[in-house]
Amino acid sequence: MELKNYMEDLVLEKLDDVMAQYPFCCTCDQCKRDIATLALNHLQPRYISSHKGDVYTRLNEMSVQYEVEVIQAIAKAIEIVHKNPRHEKAD
Repeated sequence: MELKNYMEDLVLEKLDDVMAQYPFCCTCDQCKRDIATLALNHLQPRYISSHKGDVYTRLNEMSVQYEVEVIQAIAKAIEIVHKNPRHEKAD
């Protein structure tokens, strides 16, 4: 049996677009992983296990409110990771 948190795909799909709005934010792989992880921890998971579940989840994704929640979670995560990077800040 295969389970998938569809929210992971959605966050990764929107990550670069949202990060582009924050030019001060580090775009190294470590920071991007931390931002995505933090955003996912603050979003309700959307697990799918079948084609029918995938279609249902994709339909819900079209909701404007749903998209706003994902973008807000990514934006908050960017602010947190920018203030607390897990690597040395570049001068």
